[in-house]
Amino acid sequence: MRAEFISCMLAAAFASLPAAALAEGWQAVEEVRPYAISGTSGAALYESIGARGPEVGASRVIAHTTFKLTWTRKYEPQGNACVITTNKPKLIITYTLPKPSVALPPAVKSSWESFVSGVAAHERVHGETIKEMVKEIETMSIGLTVADDPECKKIRAELTRRLGEISGRQRQRGRDFDKVEMGDGGNVQQLILKLVNGP
Repeated sequence: MRAEFISCMLAAAFASLPAAALAEGWQAVEEVRPYAISGTSGAALYESIGARGPEVGASRVIAHTTFKLTWTRKYEPQGNACVITTNKPKLIITYTLPKPSVALPPAVKSSWESFVSGVAAHERVHGETIKEMVKEIETMSIGLTVADDPECKKIRAELTRRLGEISGRQRQRGRDFDKVEMGDGGNVQQLILKLVNGP
């Protein structure tokens, strides 16, 4: 069986919302999207994950984390410069996780709950790095000023460049985390082995 676990598929949309959508403060919306698997043993459940897990590229994975990010953003000309005066995020994080479609025998249920709670904890680390990325973007961009830009065109290119750098760092953090978790003796590998070799 192939132990693939691509955890953080990034789906970001950096877009502007109407100014009327502006709200004080923000909090990420986090949701779990289950997909059905079959089997009444650890090995059968893992085999079903391999057949039914979400498709990422050419492979199926155990679980993954995606997000949708939009912004309420206001650009204001100030003299000959342009300034971002409002920049509020709306962040939705979705965790896709496996869920058995039938009741499990008690011993298998215990083993499964240990496995899936470990998988969920792994995914939530990715969720935290996404939230940290959004906070970094917010801090960086509010008050961002570009000189000689009265039509607020240069500032958009500068913002896009900075967003790319921050997003790139977040993706690298995810890859580094997965490398440790899924490497030999790593937490995810141990979760899989316990499930497959259990009842």
